[in-house]
Amino acid sequence: MHMDTIKNSLKEHGFNGDLDDSAEALTFYSHDASMFELMPKLVLKPKNTKDVETAVKVIAEEKQNNPDLSLTARSAGTDMSGAAINESIIVDFQTYFRKIISVENDRAVTQPGVFFRDFDAATGDYLLPSYPASRDLASVGGMINNNSGGEKSLEFGKTELYVPELKFVFSDGIERVVRPLSKAELDQKMAQDDFEGKVYKELFELIDGNYEKIKAAKPHVSKNSTGYNLWNVWDRETSIFDMTQMIIGAQGTLGFVTEGTFKLVPRPKHSGLLVLFMHEIDDLGELIKTVMTHKPATFEGFDDQTLLLSMKFMPSFLKILGPVRFIHLLITLIPDGFQLLRGIPKLVLMVEFTGETEDEVRSKITMLHKDLSKYRARYEINGFEEDPTEGKSEKFWIMRRYSFQLLRSKVKDKHTAPFIDDLIVNPEHLPEFLPQIRNIIKKYKLFATIAGHMGDGNFHIIPLMKLEDPNDRAKLLPAMKEVNELVLKYKGSLSGEHNDGLVRGPWLEQMYGKEIVDLFRAAKDIFDPQHIFNPHKKANAEWGYSFSHIREKF
Repeated sequence: MHMDTIKNSLKEHGFNGDLDDSAEALTFYSHDASMFELMPKLVLKPKNTKDVETAVKVIAEEKQNNPDLSLTARSAGTDMSGAAINESIIVDFQTYFRKIISVENDRAVTQPGVFFRDFDAATGDYLLPSYPASRDLASVGGMINNNSGGEKSLEFGKTELYVPELKFVFSDGIERVVRPLSKAELDQKMAQDDFEGKVYKELFELIDGNYEKIKAAKPHVSKNSTGYNLWNVWDRETSIFDMTQMIIGAQGTLGFVTEGTFKLVPRPKHSGLLVLFMHEIDDLGELIKTVMTHKPATFEGFDDQTLLLSMKFMPSFLKILGPVRFIHLLITLIPDGFQLLRGIPKLVLMVEFTGETEDEVRSKITMLHKDLSKYRARYEINGFEEDPTEGKSEKFWIMRRYSFQLLRSKVKDKHTAPFIDDLIVNPEHLPEFLPQIRNIIKKYKLFATIAGHMGDGNFHIIPLMKLEDPNDRAKLLPAMKEVNELVLKYKGSLSGEHNDGLVRGPWLEQMYGKEIVDLFRAAKDIFDPQHIFNPHKKANAEWGYSFSHIREKF
């Protein structure tokens, strides 16, 4: 079916948003921050919820004649797993769904296309703590659909803990409120003679009928973005049924979020950073255990390759920071330059503490400093600022946060290939695990940096490759298999934050087994029986399809 027919049908049904099938638009929306490319046939930019409902209803009707029709939601397009691209129709929430509806102390309501940076500026003395490293580029809608986490997840957890209510367009094209329900409220929903009632009834029966299996399948790591969060939906002990937990992290494969309510936490008044330069990592497991007993706000780290690249591309920071902050960065790096004459450390660890007063923060850092005295590492206590990125600690946060951006823009003839970019194992395994990961990287001659969340054991390993070269493309599958096997050997998860999409969806059966993945697919079918939403992602991903859509031109 030609897209002109779809456009005419949308207009006839009252769609008032933009319809764009220009070559320029289709090319722009054909890729996100992943290594994949899917060329869409049409881009919709709905102006309001009625437009979203209309789009879903029209595509549901037309899909009977054209099974290849589908809709994929997109906001900022920063997804690294390939979830925000589609060969059929893209629904752009970035253009018009940009309103912050209300902010009242620790509660805020917003549309999904709002940039996190704008949302964060509007929430005043409160903070949504689950922001990702791409916080300057990401949207809040993407954070919900990916179940985002980041440096503050160690203390506060992921997005799934901060979304008490959603407005959600189901596959029948009707927007409804989704929130936690008591068993009595659930019974009322299940008694409804409509599509909503059917979804609640069938999802409850699926989860309750496989309750023990589903609960046992939950990964035993501090954060996970793989599969559907079936284990968080129905709790027999509390008798709470929370369908928001099914939608958060579903990557738009079940329906469309049109509005999110967020719980916020008080923004820390003061912070300080303890930096450790680790020349050996034999005692890393014990060191992490010691650090964690002090309950830090964040515990980040990056490897020697990240440090060396940051130094090599130091002039690039002038563009990122501007002249004043760049000069400040150079001045504050001088003491560390002398330290590095002793040799490049294998890991730079950053332990941040927050508190109501400077004295409180200083006390926390001093206590940890004392407890770590037996380790041969160099410590640096940094400033106590309202914003830690503006103080003495800025140099370390810059290296940690901007390393990926530098890699992407500065290494000639190679491109970021995020395919082993978000693994997580429990921290006690890191002394054994990290050298084995390095060996795999070395075996396949991958140019890659390692950075991540030390307290969680969640690492981002983003190789740079010539993906247009068949020899480099041939490395993807065997390298991914080896990494996955290693992660699962240590009972980890293939994704702590970045989700499944096209890249990790094909390996869910390896992680969970066929029985659980069949339950994931059954849940998808309950919400989306016609498979209108975001095909080839998560539990319905298949490596042959994904591999055939790796970008060849950059």
